[in-house]
Amino acid sequence: MKRERLYPDDPAGPFDAPTVEFEDREERTIEIRVYDPDGDEYERLVEMYTEFDPADRAQGIPPGREERIRSWLDTILDSECLNVVAWHGDEAAGHATLVPDEDAYELAIFVLQKYQRAGIGTHLIEALLGHGQASDVEKVWLTVERWNRAAVALYKKIGFETSNAESFELEMALRLN
Repeated sequence: MKRERLYPDDPAGPFDAPTVEFEDREERTIEIRVYDPDGDEYERLVEMYTEFDPADRAQGIPPGREERIRSWLDTILDSECLNVVAWHGDEAAGHATLVPDEDAYELAIFVLQKYQRAGIGTHLIEALLGHGQASDVEKVWLTVERWNRAAVALYKKIGFETSNAESFELEMALRLN
């Protein structure tokens, strides 16, 4: 029997929709934009995920080999999904997506290792949630490995609440609208 996912009563936010520009903790100018399928952003995302450290993969994503990365990106860059990309110049530094799942959206976020611990992940999630609010997304959920204390703290700070803690992963949820 599938367990019903619980969502907080009050909406989180408000969040600013992209485009968002800021200076990270390493004093790099980062711009977060909605993914544009018409430019070369797809190939730049493939490059980012090809460079991704296998030690930072969770639940098998992102995939490791280029052909599997392309297949996976084709799925999550679909028009039904919401995607934002963090750019440092013309290099993709991070990517976050909201993937439709029944009556809600699942959130996934990836920040390239050399850009981690610089505040990019926080801005990336907030911009994605702002994009979600502007697109009338009501509910968002995610899973995170419970040992990943930094990620759990970040999600809580943004407004996610634990909705299921019965496995080695925490399921967290928030209401947007």
